[in-house]
This record gives sequence, C-alpha cells and structure tokens, in this order.
Amino acid sequence: MVRKICALSMLACALLLAGCHHKVQNPLANIDSKQPDKGLYDRAIDSMKHGHYEVARTLLETLINTYPDSEYLARAKLAVGDSWYQEGGTAAWQQAEAEYKDFQTFFPNLPEASEAQLKVANIHYRQMEKPDRDFAQAMRAADEYKTLIQTYPDSPLVPEAKQRLREVQEVLAERQYRIASFYFLRQNLAASQARLQSLVDSYPLYSKIDEALYTLGQLYEREAVAMRKQNIPEAQKEKLAADFQKHAIESYTRIITRYPAMDRANDAKRRLEALNSPVPTPTAEAMAESKAEEQSRQDVGMMQGMLGNFKKRPMVAKASRVGDPDLKEEEIVDPAKMVHDLENQLNGSGQPNEKVGLEAVTGVGKGAPRANEPPPGTTNANKPAEGTPPPAAPAQVNEVKQQAQQGADSGQTPTATASGDQTAKKVDKKKESTSKKKKKKGLGRLNPF
Repeated sequence: MVRKICALSMLACALLLAGCHHKVQNPLANIDSKQPDKGLYDRAIDSMKHGHYEVARTLLETLINTYPDSEYLARAKLAVGDSWYQEGGTAAWQQAEAEYKDFQTFFPNLPEASEAQLKVANIHYRQMEKPDRDFAQAMRAADEYKTLIQTYPDSPLVPEAKQRLREVQEVLAERQYRIASFYFLRQNLAASQARLQSLVDSYPLYSKIDEALYTLGQLYEREAVAMRKQNIPEAQKEKLAADFQKHAIESYTRIITRYPAMDRANDAKRRLEALNSPVPTPTAEAMAESKAEEQSRQDVGMMQGMLGNFKKRPMVAKASRVGDPDLKEEEIVDPAKMVHDLENQLNGSGQPNEKVGLEAVTGVGKGAPRANEPPPGTTNANKPAEGTPPPAAPAQVNEVKQQAQQGADSGQTPTATASGDQTAKKVDKKKESTSKKKKKKGLGRLNPF
C-alpha cells in the first residue's frame, strides 16, 4: 500500500513539473500593480538589451493593447520598430520601416518623429552598395535624409542627417563620374556630357567635382572644334561653335570661382588663357570655403583603398564634412534630347535632308538608328515603308536532283560521286587540327592535365 502511494505521488509530481514547463509566461506577471505600463516597458527594454527581441515585442504589444492611454504608449510604439531595427536583416528592416512610418502617422508632432525618420533613412544607408552596383538603396537613403532635413528643420538630428546625406551623395556622384568616363573613353561625347552635367548640377560637394568640370570643359572644346569642320554656312558654323566654347569657358570659370583650392584650378586658368578669355580672381570667401571642404575630407591610404575593394559597403571617407548638401531632386540630362536639339540647329542651316556631320560632333554611331527610330526605309521595325516593293522569295534548290544531274553529265552514278567526294575530303590525320582529347601513352597517363 505504501509503495502504491509513493508511486502515485511521484507520478503526480512529474505531471505537475511537466505542466509547469510548458506553461506560457504571463506578460503581466511580477509587474508592479501601481504602474503596470511602466513595468512592461522597462522589462521590454531590458529584453532588447539582452537580444530577446521577440519577448520585447510581446511585452510592448501587451502595453499598447492593454493601456491605450498610457504615457508610455508613444515610446512603446517606437520601441517596437527599434526591436526590428536592432534585430537586423532585410526582412526585419522592412518591418522596422513600416513601424517607424506608422509611428510618424500617429505621432507627427512628437520629437521622436524625427528620430523615426532618421532610422528609416539609416535602414537604406546600411544597405547602400558601391558606385558600380545597384544604386536603388542609395537613392532611397538620400530621399529619406532630405525628408528629415526639410520636415524637421529644428530637430537636433539634422546635423547627423546632413553628414549622412553628404556621404550618400558622394557615392551617387562617383557613379555618375564613372559612367561619364566610360562614355568619354569611347568617344560618345553626348552621353558623357549628359552625365557630367547632371553631376555638377546635383552634387556640388563631390570630391572630384573639379575633374568633372574640367572634363566637361574639354568636351565642349572638342565639340566646338568639330563644329568648325562642318560643311554649313559660315555664320551658322561660328554661332554654334561659339556656343560650345562659351560653355567650356563657364566650366573652367566655375572651377576657379567656386573650387579654387582644388587641383584643377591652375589647369583651368591655363585653358581660359588659351581660349583668350579673362581669368577671374576667386573671392576670399570662396577660397576659405573650398579649403574647408578639402581639409575635411579623410585621406585614403593605399592599403585602405585595396582592402576597400573586397568590402561590400562603399567607401565614404572622401565625402566632405562641411557645407550644405544639395536638397533638390537630381537633374537628369537626356543625351537623346541634346542630340535632337543640335540636329535641329544644324538642319536649320538650309540643308534639311543632310545630317551635316552630326556623328563627328556628338559621337553618336554613324548610320545607327537612334532610340525609338525605325531603320531607314521602314515606318517601324516590322512593317515596310509605303511604296517599297516586298523582297523576292529565295530560289528553291533540290540538292538530290542537282547531284543526280551532275552525275549523269559526268557519266558517274550519284553513289560513285559521293564516294569520290568522301575520298577527296580525306586528309592526313597527323596534320589535322582537332579539339578531341587524345589518348595518353606511357608515363603520360600519370599526368592529370
């Protein structure tokens, strides 16, 4: 009897322990009854510090749903986004962005709204890639930082947002500069000019802005020289060449007046003297501003530059630490429109049916159809132009009959002719070049290559 009682007691204890092990923890357990909302919030923050993000979100959602009038409500909703933000990963960051945007919708006038906006921008900043990779995240980050600066101008987070925006714009400007250099080396002057013009108009704090302006001036000079070689009336030729030369002078002048402390300032002076244009003198304010920008940039050593090639994140050490970043939307210059406008000016010289050397001026491929333009002689890519006769059908050839006829004329049967052809096609196998793998002999079999 005693054994049965002991066995039953042990079984009851085991069941009790098993039930306690699988029991769900009540979020309100061990919470101070006087300030339960504060207790939930404090426990959630402590869980986040220890990396228990799922537990923290459970506590925060309990606070939000149970105490809608709590003074900790706004901070709890912001902390939900922080839990996803700190957890990291693409999916978690997407959820964090949705939580931050939701917070801004419900509490737009709270100081924490600017903090939520900054973290949204930082989410895209963290996913930003190198200039030669996908630039979608960099564009999103730039837009979000601009939103913070313009929507919350009095926020203490604005200086941090401006610095991050300078770094993002350094990456976007570097992308434009590399594409422009690619087109420049391949003599596509219109495409290179469009990229450089977009760069200098949208990213004035770029670390190579002087190189971009100098290359742009060279492009305009080359276009002016090419224009003077065109077979058009002299007055029209000089007018268009003078316009290109004027743009070149403006590019060189901008280097001296806005970026006098950069390396290309002396080269720009020499080009202005060669073009018989007056060389301006930079103001003291412009010199001080340019020096401050150059001194704020960090130097990148050779080893650091080499190691940066193996990192996914872009290097932003060359970004300026001073100056106001441009807040306007990036200006995209359309090279097709540039070529079209120049073509209209050239054809307005009394030669409407002649291209008058447009390829020499813009670098557009000679004879190649432009975008959305059908090939010559057609109204679109599939339909022939009106009045154009259809192409003749190819002649049909019966090779069997032709071979039999040739054999009859020569007194041979088709079989004999075929065998004769096979004999004639035989070549010396030693001299024949083949890609087939030859069998190895002797010790050569030990060589695996």
